[in-house]
Amino acid sequence: MRLFAAVLPPAGAVGELRGVVQGLPAAPGVRWTAESGWHYTLAFMGEVGEDLLPDLLARLARAAARTEPFTLRVHGSGHFGDRALWVGAAGGLDALRMLAERADAAARRAGVPMEQHHRYTPHLTLARAKEGAADLRPYAEALAGFEGGPWPVRELSLVRSDLDPVGGPRYDVVGAWPIGG
Repeated sequence: MRLFAAVLPPAGAVGELRGVVQGLPAAPGVRWTAESGWHYTLAFMGEVGEDLLPDLLARLARAAARTEPFTLRVHGSGHFGDRALWVGAAGGLDALRMLAERADAAARRAGVPMEQHHRYTPHLTLARAKEGAADLRPYAEALAGFEGGPWPVRELSLVRSDLDPVGGPRYDVVGAWPIGG
């Protein structure tokens, strides 16, 4: 199964962001992500065998328990070339980065072959475009000043991603653990 560790924003943060995104103009070649899939990925694990799951779940539970509670807010925006539009985060970024490090380490120690380690950049993907199909800069500029309200990060989630070429990815939470135990 295709898995990643994530922080899921609460309904209030999703509602704030929805209000801003709904005001953006439609554009050919831009596919907006479903609100149900909005998340801050901490560690992408890719395909994980069922045999590794029990150890991975236990290690992620410990990672969440060892992390001090913190708050985030949706803040700013950017784009990855002409392929993805995203919003960032502000607030407890040091704690979020630490949680990302712990999730990555938990996966590695459970035997999940992880990609090469790189500095964590928090982002929530709002839209995707086929390469060269759309200019995402105007969207990033329109969202640049967005500042959502603060919300407490309450849990670390392990999410399963099933790719559907027609409807986009579908996400299901496999497990969730409270931050700070």
